Amino acid sequence: MSGLTGEERDLLAPVEREPILAHTLEWAAINSGTANMQGLAAMAERLAAAFSALPGEVRLSDPAPVEKVDGQGRPRAVPHGRHLVLSVRPEAARRVILTGHMDTVYAADHPFQTCDWLDANTLHGPGTADMKGGLAVMLAGLAAYERANSKLGPALGYDVLINSDEETGSLSSAPLITDLARGKIAALTYEPALPGGQMARARPGSGNYAVVVHGRSAHAGRNPEEGRNAVLAAGDLALRLAAMRRPGLSVNPARIEGGAPNNTVPDLAILHFNMRPATSELAAEAQAFIKAAVAEVSAAHEVHMHLHGQVSRPPKAISPATEALYGVVSKAAADLGQPMSWKDTGGVCDGNNIAACGVPVLDTMGALGGAIHSPDEFLLADSLDARARLTALVLYRLDRHGVLPA
Repeated sequence: MSGLTGEERDLLAPVEREPILAHTLEWAAINSGTANMQGLAAMAERLAAAFSALPGEVRLSDPAPVEKVDGQGRPRAVPHGRHLVLSVRPEAARRVILTGHMDTVYAADHPFQTCDWLDANTLHGPGTADMKGGLAVMLAGLAAYERANSKLGPALGYDVLINSDEETGSLSSAPLITDLARGKIAALTYEPALPGGQMARARPGSGNYAVVVHGRSAHAGRNPEEGRNAVLAAGDLALRLAAMRRPGLSVNPARIEGGAPNNTVPDLAILHFNMRPATSELAAEAQAFIKAAVAEVSAAHEVHMHLHGQVSRPPKAISPATEALYGVVSKAAADLGQPMSWKDTGGVCDGNNIAACGVPVLDTMGALGGAIHSPDEFLLADSLDARARLTALVLYRLDRHGVLPA
């Protein structure tokens, strides 16, 4: 840690692992799957109490309305939990945003509900890495930064956003992300890094779609020619969409719902698919192809198709300002003895939404871990205090210098 100043050493000295680990274990014990409204409310209450130790105002923001196509092809409202927002020094000239999510992929009835230790450093548990541990890291880093400010004087302002729907695309929190990101000099998002500390660079965009197909029912034996098979049309469209795949564009037809008894020509089907474009140009090109394919298949099968969905996570490109932020964080990590490597990834997160606002973002500031979204999810405990120190140091240097070239 030879690259640290005396003030920076004083800043980092109070950071300890045990309080961060205690928060991680407490929060991981609460099931907060995206659809578990009771669990999300409990999680929001615990987080509000913990983050109220920081200066500023904590509030819970209502989710924006979101609709999803149901099994009958009808759009229906989907409930979401409230989102936590903390605003500190809104009048500051330099402000940043820190984001995380309180929801997990584990439903209330999922069998993976408790934590256990695989060894002295490996905590196995739901949401430990993604991202109850990351939230605890964020809080500890901010607390260390605020302790230093009490001696050095106020400077950097920030907003904290912890949403309740990141695992399903942040549809109910997207307007809030855009509003809070506006005007910020930098953003830090607490998705987990890989076990070796590897950090995410560019990310593709992502869009989830549903195509509702209305055909015409008929008897499968007596008069099948009078029917218009919705399942067959959905399958035709799925094959055409899959044929779009090429470098920089991934398309995944994931599920066809609907159908009818074996002796009936089915008059309803719903095709669900995901698209991941690497660039905004590919996103626009793919969107045009989808609309054209829907029109062509509708005409060929004499069915009616209704397209729902869009690219809700824009592609995250790496701008010069983002490179500069990466330089600040890389230097801070090196000075702490935490060398970093960087890798483009196929996953998406709230960093995509923030980058679309023109704000440089580093979106793997959380704890180290792996096997996320599975019953094998784990967190490396020694990364908790290490990453909290990194947060505090990065905030301190952004405070003093802003985002400077590497």
